[in-house]
Amino acid sequence: MKNRTFNIVISGTGGQGLITLLQIIAEAALVEGLDVKTSELHGLSQRGGAVETHIRFGKKIYSPLVSLGSADLILSLETLESLRAL
Repeated sequence: MKNRTFNIVISGTGGQGLITLLQIIAEAALVEGLDVKTSELHGLSQRGGAVETHIRFGKKIYSPLVSLGSADLILSLETLESLRAL
């Protein structure tokens, strides 16, 4: 795993704990000695607004954004937001 970059997109709405989930995954990757980059993309800046987070980890990561079509894993905490993440 240390030689491979892993890309995760987490989508949902504000107030569901996406940022907390992002931080937990990032911390776990850091503990394993991986380079980690994260990004948060907020739709409406309010509770219930669309939120999408990106996390990339591997040997060396330069950009925090997961490019279109390159996610290894998409997690969605909201059914409708999962369709946007695809």
